[in-house]
Amino acid sequence: MQKLTSQAEWIERARAVLPAGGFGNFDPGIVIARGVGSRVWDEDGQEYVDYLIGSGPMLLGHGHPEVMEAVLQQLPKGMTFFANNTKGIELAEAIVDAVPCCEQVRFVASGGEADMYAIRLARAYTGRDKVVKFEGGYHGMSAEAQMSLAPSARVNFPQAVPDSAGIPQGVADQMLIAPFNDLAAVEALLNEHKDIAAIITEPLQRIIAPEPGYLQGLRALCDAHHVLLIFDEIVTGFRLAYGGAQERYGVTPDICTLGKIIGGGFPLAALGASAEIMAHFDKSIIGADKWLMQLGTLSGNPVAAAAGLKTMEILRRPGTYDRLREIGHSLQDMQSTALTEAGIAHRICGDETLFDIYFTERPCRDYRTAHHDNPKRNAIYNATLRRHGVFKSPGKLYPSLAITDADLDLTRSAVAHAVQAIC
Repeated sequence: MQKLTSQAEWIERARAVLPAGGFGNFDPGIVIARGVGSRVWDEDGQEYVDYLIGSGPMLLGHGHPEVMEAVLQQLPKGMTFFANNTKGIELAEAIVDAVPCCEQVRFVASGGEADMYAIRLARAYTGRDKVVKFEGGYHGMSAEAQMSLAPSARVNFPQAVPDSAGIPQGVADQMLIAPFNDLAAVEALLNEHKDIAAIITEPLQRIIAPEPGYLQGLRALCDAHHVLLIFDEIVTGFRLAYGGAQERYGVTPDICTLGKIIGGGFPLAALGASAEIMAHFDKSIIGADKWLMQLGTLSGNPVAAAAGLKTMEILRRPGTYDRLREIGHSLQDMQSTALTEAGIAHRICGDETLFDIYFTERPCRDYRTAHHDNPKRNAIYNATLRRHGVFKSPGKLYPSLAITDADLDLTRSAVAHAVQAIC
């Protein structure tokens, strides 16, 4: 077969065999060839500072030598077993030590799986069916998660709007949708519906920060109404702090889901809770009627577990999170300063470890207010950043610990070009 050297040729080849020409994750107009440290290169050899970092898992950067060594030590011992293995057990121990709500965990291969099982676990434990989800919240690709993720029509709360074809109406009937950062709306739902099993939320919803007291208020409402609180920490786990959003915000949920960073760049995710709740995965304790079946070919994969263990070891080292926040603050400040000096209205939304810009003057507190006044401006801004060597999502920027002063200098220059392009 003739070797393809042009990115355009790879894109054309992808169009022939992939729906919409891609994997469904990201812009199919770019094909990444390799990543090293803080940089990635496309198939034409164009180099970028990487602020996408695989949509979050590469917190240490690409090919961290200690992580690579841990993986290379595991590979000759076996790649997967569909059975208990020591690396998976050690990773479970490390997660339990780090995450406040976790006394036990179960492994799966993706964050979407973890969220699906978390909802099912809450229903099994409470014996109730309905789940409260927040408009705009992302919890994977299950039928429940695909309710009001990005609804184009603004319907009245708590009506659920499916974001995908192929979802039965019965699923929508069991989902109650509320606006993020609105405790009064949640309280009204809990007062009206007595069959709610759980509230599922991203503690930091995409890049929308919880208002002071909001997560604490959710915890109190769940306690008062005997409803389980689920934190989707697929993104925030081991990013906002070593103990995740639970540590950062000081609120402990009943169930949490974890992914991305705990696999060190390999496919691995988990859900965790108290031993009492997790007993529903153990038929010998809970009985056949309340048992929750869960299995997966790659669950607890030893290669992913080895990478995750080493990643977590590195993150525990003194000063790691201070450095991550320092990098994030520099990235926020360079953009806000340039935009302010140019007289361009904007909001930096999120956390120093995960954020982006909305081109608007209004506060961004929920899905309906977190929008660009002019979406075209955002498109031009991000396209200009990419042309000048900055690789990121159109709606999210992930700092990594691999970012250097040289990377920040390059990014600052790209930001100057991007600001000029939207003036």
